[in-house]
Amino acid sequence: MKGICILGATGSIGVSTLDVVARHPDLYKVVALTANNNIDLLLDQCLRHRPELVVVADEAKAAAFRDKIAGTAVAGTRVLAGAEALAEAATLDNVDSVMAAIVGAAGLLPTLAAAKAGKTVLLANKEALVMSGNLFMQAIADSGAELLPIDSEHNAIFQCMPSAYKTGVTAQAARRILLTASGGPFRQTPIEDLVHVTPEQAVAHPNWDMGKKISVDSATMMNKGLEMIEACLLFNMKPEQIQVVIHPQSVIHSMVDYIDGTVLAQMGNPDMRIPIAHALAWSGRFESGAEPLNIFNVRRMDFEEPNLERFPCLRLAYKAIEAGGTMPAVLNAANEIAVDAFLNRRVRFTDIPAIIERSMDAIEVKAADSLEIVLDQDKLARTVSNRIIDQLAG
Repeated sequence: MKGICILGATGSIGVSTLDVVARHPDLYKVVALTANNNIDLLLDQCLRHRPELVVVADEAKAAAFRDKIAGTAVAGTRVLAGAEALAEAATLDNVDSVMAAIVGAAGLLPTLAAAKAGKTVLLANKEALVMSGNLFMQAIADSGAELLPIDSEHNAIFQCMPSAYKTGVTAQAARRILLTASGGPFRQTPIEDLVHVTPEQAVAHPNWDMGKKISVDSATMMNKGLEMIEACLLFNMKPEQIQVVIHPQSVIHSMVDYIDGTVLAQMGNPDMRIPIAHALAWSGRFESGAEPLNIFNVRRMDFEEPNLERFPCLRLAYKAIEAGGTMPAVLNAANEIAVDAFLNRRVRFTDIPAIIERSMDAIEVKAADSLEIVLDQDKLARTVSNRIIDQLAG
């Protein structure tokens, strides 16, 4: 039986992971759960899965959670708070696998700690890899940790790679990656109307059930830009070898094009339990709980090139990875700040890429030689982005 820590247990990936784990109680034991604010759901999860450690955002939340579990069957559960506690949860001796599902830059430090500790890292957090890039991949290599991608697209690519493939290594016969995207809710919206998009419209994804931030990233296609950067690192390929393909049905989750002309595609219903189960069962397979794909209901599959006028965030992601160094971290930080401002109605939907590009242009790229440099640039990008937002909102 393997011990698992779930970073971000109350988010959509965390909930789906616990659903899959519950189907295989003889294979996995939940050792640690972490959450930000949803301590009511966290309590339900603890009562069902009985972790030995729980980590929440801050000490006030920890105190509130200790009150909640008093007198329950999990009253003895250890409850900690803060960033150091997240790293502790991810590196416990009896944790074999870490589901890294904390959204945003907050997931970087505990995910990197898991990598350095040699854990099997199930990577659902784009930002950890986008921000720290080669530092993260070097930590995986140095510790002998196993890195398995959870994003549906990267997991699909992984499944289409040769047998015994290991992330971080170039598959010599692979010519390019076809990274699929749904196109989000505004794929066919007149470009001139995007300025009027509301947060409610932006989070209403047509195919996937995701959190607010990720849903907005899908609407701008920044999620695909971050995934492109991630794919370069995970599969050791150049940006020009990653081609984004809009596929609105979300049946094909990505493809790998080989030098002999073969294109392998991974297909399935849009259910995150499929890649989660694949990674948990690796190198075998087991039941995920997802409905089997009925190919006769698919009827048709469409493919189109992304319009960079409609989706400028995708262009900015290619610009960031080509600049290299700390620029992907700047891109990510500026996007987090801009999306938050949009969700709080401080800026317009079309301001998001403008804020990101102005931030990138204002910050000099540096070599990402250390985590300290990356975090400093992340902090600087947030300061610059907030200043630009204040100008726009004022």
